[in-house]
Amino acid sequence: MYKQTLDFIKSKFPSQEYIPLHEPRFNGNEKKYVLDCIDSTFVSSVGKYVDDFEKQLAAYTGAKYAVACVNGTAALHMGMLVAGVKRNDIVITQPLSFIATCNAIAYIGASHLFIDVDIDTMGLSPDKLKAYLTEFAEKKSDGYSYHKTTGQKIAACVPMHTFGHPCRIDELASICKEYAIALVEDAAESIGSYYKNKHTGTFGVVGTFSFNGNKIITSGGGGAIVTDDEQLAKKAKYLTTQAKVPHRWDFVHDEIGYNYRMPNINAALMVAQLEQLDVFLKSKRVLADEYEKHFAGTDILFVKEQEHSKSNYWLCSILLKDKTTRDAFLQYTNDNGVMTRPVWQLMNKLVMFKDAMHGNLDNAEEIENRLVNIPSSAKK
Repeated sequence: MYKQTLDFIKSKFPSQEYIPLHEPRFNGNEKKYVLDCIDSTFVSSVGKYVDDFEKQLAAYTGAKYAVACVNGTAALHMGMLVAGVKRNDIVITQPLSFIATCNAIAYIGASHLFIDVDIDTMGLSPDKLKAYLTEFAEKKSDGYSYHKTTGQKIAACVPMHTFGHPCRIDELASICKEYAIALVEDAAESIGSYYKNKHTGTFGVVGTFSFNGNKIITSGGGGAIVTDDEQLAKKAKYLTTQAKVPHRWDFVHDEIGYNYRMPNINAALMVAQLEQLDVFLKSKRVLADEYEKHFAGTDILFVKEQEHSKSNYWLCSILLKDKTTRDAFLQYTNDNGVMTRPVWQLMNKLVMFKDAMHGNLDNAEEIENRLVNIPSSAKK
């Protein structure tokens, strides 16, 4: 089966000696817009392309406002700050995630609380979240929820749409509302993904995206915050530009700011990439359908979108029988010119977060042992 799968993957990416996991595609106006940006001399944090990108991203996702950031980690850090997370607060997230999610929480000095994922979506489980909060959370007179054991405020919940597959975000939003917990969506991997016809990243107080070089659309780096709250959007834009008070010539700053603004030259790339996003998504969904048919009737399970979801299939994933077969598949494919990768090591197992609070994590551990990502690039 491994040989058949290797041959099948190579047939999807002909003329490539080595097949990477996910390549960027620059098939449109990228060079034209970047050259125009250079000619304008506005290559840093001010320029028309930053403004255009924010407007176009907001329109694409259905959010009222978008704030461009230098990368997805910065966007998530800023998103939690404007949502009200403070030092020593608790932030709920999932252990099955990229390190950036947990790093952004750590930047604030907040505490991590890991809740398990659902096997089918690979995203934060509403049932597991509800069960944990029922046992350990209590609402106080100020209207917020606190952890019964530590006394800390539970300030935010940060679910991630893993590999572009939407989690059950409406159920999570309902639970967060019940407990007065700010919902901050880590939609880093899910541009172009929808749940119940609503774009990911638009269910919470704020949502954040990444446009790193391995994403479907990219500016090399890049990220963004989306929100329907005008004041939060203004605050995010203000803080990401060093909290500078507007003045014709004087330098006045009235709080700690961050150099998180996306440069105009990167935004020029993003505008061109956004123009092609739907074409890329169509290509990736065709590839996902071909993979699903290839693995049907085998011992390898292709991870597909769930009911009410439309996934961007950023990274196509398969589940093998166990860790032994997973490792054998990884070695065989990588030895033969096809890049495959396991899921990340669970965050609660990393030395920085090994003492963090968590519930039962059986589902995340099963996925960690069985999952492999396979080549998922859009067609050239």
